Amino acid sequence: MSASPAFQVALGLAVKARRNELELTQEQLANDTELHQRWISNVETGKRNPSYASLRRLAAGLSLPTADLIARAEQLEPDVTVTNKPKLTAARH
Repeated sequence: MSASPAFQVALGLAVKARRNELELTQEQLANDTELHQRWISNVETGKRNPSYASLRRLAAGLSLPTADLIARAEQLEPDVTVTNKPKLTAARH
């Protein structure tokens, strides 16, 4: 199995972080977006690359414009290593 692209992993981290900020479970987010809980799990772990339509639904369920969700992922992307694990670095300011 090949490694997921860094942005795909970063997007998953951004989705999970925002979901946790909102104190939502994957199941609650799935119900709000009409996306399957397993699919959301796969996005969060970088195993799935959502289509644009699904990304829009996901962002709406996270109370974010799609562009903001993408921007959050782009901020995390430099911290994602080739092995799909975030680097432990100091917080950016």
